[in-house]
Amino acid sequence: MSEYFGLLTKRMNQFREEVLTAKPKVCAERAVYTTESYKEHFDKPIVLRRAYMLENILKKMSIFIEEDTLIVGNQATENRSAPIFPEYAMDWVVKELDEFEKRNGDIFYITEDTKQQLRDIAPFWEHNTTKERGLAAIPPASKVFYDLGIIKAEGNITSGDAHIAVDYGKVMKDGLKDYKKRTLAVMDSLDLTDFKNLKKLYFYQSIIIVIDAVTAFAKRYSDLATSMAEKEKNPVRAVELREIASILTKVPYEPADSFYEAIQSMWLVQLVLQIESNGHSLSYGRMDQFLYPYYKKDIDAGVITEESAVELLTNLWIKTMTINKIRSWAHTQFSAGSPLYQNVTIGGQTVDKKNAVNPLSYLILRSVAQTKLPQPNLTVRYHAGLDDRFMKECVEVIKEGFGMPAFNSDEIIIPSFIEKGIKEEDAYNYSAIGCVEVAVPGKWGYRCTGMSFLNFPKSLLITMNDGVDPKSGVKIAEGVGHFKDMENFEDLQKAWDVLIRDFTRHSVIIENACDMVLEADVPDVLCSALSEDCIGRGKTLKEGGAIYDFISGLQVGIANLADSLAAIKKCVYEEKRISRDELWNALINNFEGQDGERIQNMLLAAPKYGNDDDYVDLLVTEAYNSYIDEVVKYPNTRFGRGPVGGTRYAGTSSISANVGQGLGTMATPDGRKAFTPLAEGCSPTHAMDKNGPTSVFKTVSKLPTKDITGGVLLNQKVTPQVLENDDAKMKLIAMLRTFFNKLKGFHVQYNVVSRDTLIDAQNHPEKHRDLIVRVAGYSAFFNVLSKTTQDDIIKRTEHVL
Repeated sequence: MSEYFGLLTKRMNQFREEVLTAKPKVCAERAVYTTESYKEHFDKPIVLRRAYMLENILKKMSIFIEEDTLIVGNQATENRSAPIFPEYAMDWVVKELDEFEKRNGDIFYITEDTKQQLRDIAPFWEHNTTKERGLAAIPPASKVFYDLGIIKAEGNITSGDAHIAVDYGKVMKDGLKDYKKRTLAVMDSLDLTDFKNLKKLYFYQSIIIVIDAVTAFAKRYSDLATSMAEKEKNPVRAVELREIASILTKVPYEPADSFYEAIQSMWLVQLVLQIESNGHSLSYGRMDQFLYPYYKKDIDAGVITEESAVELLTNLWIKTMTINKIRSWAHTQFSAGSPLYQNVTIGGQTVDKKNAVNPLSYLILRSVAQTKLPQPNLTVRYHAGLDDRFMKECVEVIKEGFGMPAFNSDEIIIPSFIEKGIKEEDAYNYSAIGCVEVAVPGKWGYRCTGMSFLNFPKSLLITMNDGVDPKSGVKIAEGVGHFKDMENFEDLQKAWDVLIRDFTRHSVIIENACDMVLEADVPDVLCSALSEDCIGRGKTLKEGGAIYDFISGLQVGIANLADSLAAIKKCVYEEKRISRDELWNALINNFEGQDGERIQNMLLAAPKYGNDDDYVDLLVTEAYNSYIDEVVKYPNTRFGRGPVGGTRYAGTSSISANVGQGLGTMATPDGRKAFTPLAEGCSPTHAMDKNGPTSVFKTVSKLPTKDITGGVLLNQKVTPQVLENDDAKMKLIAMLRTFFNKLKGFHVQYNVVSRDTLIDAQNHPEKHRDLIVRVAGYSAFFNVLSKTTQDDIIKRTEHVL
C-alpha cells in the first residue's frame, strides 16, 4: 500500500488481514431459520410472512464482535461466509453442494454438517421458490430465449432484486422510530372495508414487526458488548466495548448525534437489508453529503480527529468486505469474483448546483486507498466545476491500482434524468448504484438496471440464419431470410431491425414474468419502508411504492456487434473479398482450416470499434437504436401504479456476462472464435483499439448515451508507469475533462496494472494475494477469478497517455 495516503492503524490492518484470510464458507443458519419461520407462518399474507422471517433470523442468528472492530454487525456465522436464501432457489444449491470447493473460481467451502442441514430443508422448498415459479411464469415462446442463453435473467429469480440505495441521511437524522411513527399513524386511519386498505394493513403491520426486530437486533449486540466489557482485561478495549453498547441502545432506532453513531446506524441497516434479501448492488449513496454534518460537528467540537474519523471509515470498509454471496455456477459466470457492488458515491454537485466536494470527500478517498479492498465500489461524480486538487487526489487513488474510483458524469446523467421527468433537485442528488447504474437514493424502485442480459452478437447470428439459432438448430423467430440470400448490406440491416425488436419484446416478457413473481413471493419489508413513498402509498417497492421507477436490461457485446457489421459490410458487400457462403461456412466451422483462417484474418483486418472511425461506430449506433426505440415502448410492472416513469431504457453495464454469454456463442463475423468471451461493457474488443484512449473516448461518445441511462460502462487499462509523474497525471485529468465536458461521456474506470504482473499472478498466485483488478463495473481479487475471466482481463488493451 502506498504511503501517500498513510497506512491503516495497527488494529485495522490486523482486522483487514483476518477478513482476507477467512475462508469463504457456506452458512446454513439463515436458511434454517427462514424455513422454520415460513412453516410456522405459512397461512399468513406473504408480506407478514417475510416480516416474521426476518424477525426470526435476527432473533436467533449467531452474533459476534471482532477483537479489532469499532463497528459491529455480522451477516453469517463467520466473516466472509455466505448465507443461503432458500426462498429464492434451492435446486442449484442441492445440486452443487459437492462442487462448491471444486469450482474454477469463486470457491466456497462447506462442511458435511452444513450440507446435511441444507438437504434437510430442501424438500420444503421443492416447487416453492421464486426461481421455480419465475421460470414457470415465462411463456414458452419467450422461455426458449432464456433456455438458449440469448436472454438471461437468472439473478432476478435466484436472489433479491436490490440495485438500490435507501436514504441513509434520513435514517440517521430521524431514526427508525420516525418510520414507525409514520406507519402507525397511517395504519390507524385505514378504512378496512376497502380491499386495498386491507392489503396496506398487512404491509404496515409488517413494517412495525421489522423495525422492532432491527431494534432488538441492535440490543443483542449492545448486551454482547456489555458482557464482553465486563470480562475484558484491557481497560482501553473495555471502554470501547461500553461505548459500542451505549451506541447500540440508541441507533438505528433513535436519531444519530455523532459521526460514530451515524456510521454504526448506517452499517446495521445496510447489514439487515443484506440479510433480508441477498440482492446485490445495495449501495450507500452519497456518503460524503449525508455524513458530513456529523463529521463537521464532531471535528469542530474536538470529539474526533481526522485520524479517528479515517479509522472509523476504514473499519466500515472492512466490515463491508465481510458480506459475501454465493451464486449458482451459471450465475457466477455473470458475476465473477463474488461481487456485492456496494457503491459509495462522492463528489458531484449539491441540489443548488454548487460543487459538493467537502473535507469528508477527501477522507473517504484516503480511507478507501488505505484499505485497498474490492468492496465497497467507489464512484466519483464528475462535473465541470470539479477542481484540479480533488481530481489529482482521485488520480492518486487510481494509481494505487485497484480499479477505483470510477467516474460518472453529471454532465450527461443529470440532463438525462430531468428529461425523463425526475425533479431537478432529485436529479442533482443521484448516486451510483452497484456498477455504473444511477438512481436517486431513497426514492427509486428496485433494480434500476440488470433486469436481463441480451446477447447482441448471438442475436446477429440468429438474424443471419433466418431466425434459427445456429448452435442448437432451434427456430426461435420468424426471420426475413438467410444471410446467404441477402443481396446487399441494407438487407442485413433491415433483418436486424426486425429480429432485434422481436428479441427486445421477449426480454420484456421475461423481465415482467420475473417481476410478477418477485412482487408476489418476496416483498422486502425493510427496504420498502426506507424508500419513499412506500409508507405513504401503503405499497411495497414492487407494487409501485417508490417515487421513481425506471429500469433497464443490459445489452452484451456492443463492440462485437459493431465489428461484425463493419466486417460484413467491408469484406463481403463492398470489397467482395469474401462471398456470403464463404463467410457463413467459416462461422459454422469456427474458422477451421486454411481457408477459414484466411477469412478470419480478413475479418480481423476490417475497421474496428474504438478507433474513432465513423465507418464502424455509426453502424453500431444505428443497430443499437433499433433496440432503444423498441424497448421504450414497454412500461414495467409498476407503470401507472404510482411512480414517475415506470418505463425502460438501455444499459451496457454487463458485469462479467461477456464471459458467460461468450461461452454460449458461436464464432462471430468480427473474427472472434466460438465460445470465447465477448467484449465487455461498451469497451472495444481486446487489442482492436489501436489509436489510443482518446480515440476510444470519441468512439464511445457516438453511442446514443442520453438514452442509455442504465449505464455506459467503459473500462480502460494503463500500466503503472504511465502515471509515475505529475505531467502524466495532469494529462489524464485533461483527457477526462474532455471526455465528460465536450464528448458527454457517461462513465470511465481504470485498471492500472501491467500485463506481466497479471500473467505472473496467474502463474504464481501466492505472490499476488492482494492483487485487485477491475473486472467490469466492479473490482475483485484477481486470484479468486476463473482462468477464463483472468485471461479476459489480461488481453485488454494497455493504453499510453
